Amino acid sequence: MAFQAEREEIENKKFVDYKDVVYLRQFTNPYAKILSKKRTGVSAGKQREITLAIKRARYMALMPYLQA
Repeated sequence: MAFQAEREEIENKKFVDYKDVVYLRQFTNPYAKILSKKRTGVSAGKQREITLAIKRARYMALMPYLQA
């Protein structure tokens, strides 16, 4: 049987905003990489919204691209 990553319990919000950095950091690992849908346990549509919000927050310099 393949390794199964533990899912994190993260609350689902109706609206994902790029300015809500505290919420978006739950979907990144310590190296600022976006976690997969399998790891977070959210739906595919919600994962796309979260990914887009993280990328917007990075562009606006609210979140880092890389964590040293």
